[in-house]
Amino acid sequence: MKHLRQIVTKAVIAKGKKRTESIEVLCPPNTPSSILGCWVINHTFQSKKHGKYVEVTGKFDINVWYAHHDHSKTSVFTETISYKDRIKLHYRDQDSTGEEVHVRVIQQPNCTEAIITSGGTKFQVTVERELLAEVVGETTICIQVQDQDFEEEWAFKDESSSSSSSSSSSSNDNSSSSL
Repeated sequence: MKHLRQIVTKAVIAKGKKRTESIEVLCPPNTPSSILGCWVINHTFQSKKHGKYVEVTGKFDINVWYAHHDHSKTSVFTETISYKDRIKLHYRDQDSTGEEVHVRVIQQPNCTEAIITSGGTKFQVTVERELLAEVVGETTICIQVQDQDFEEEWAFKDESSSSSSSSSSSSNDNSSSSL
């Protein structure tokens, strides 16, 4: 009897990770006096494998809360930003079938800096994000098989304990009659 067997299973066969920092220039309708806050929301994405890369196409909204008209009014300016990231894959197993791509967000798009440009009419927003791509595919693993008369050794400590319990029973007889 041969002592090796092949098992076909699904496993992670390739991984890749990419951190991106981008600078986005936004043009609000009013000339800004100051930036009061900036946040990034509504991140969505899709992914597809292309050769030894995973291409991630996504978008998010940048919201900038700012003062204008010499700090007498405030507004929130929102713009949707689209992006396309290529994540290089590092393979552990080249021979696989039935591949599936899974992308996880390690760092959601986040504003790290928001300033008013030197011209004073636009915002310059720095956004960072980080994505992890995994490719799951069918692969073959090899295992060693032991003879059937093989018994795995287990070490057991002798754990003896004694306990006593007492029980008491009581009965309560109630009889009632009605006329």
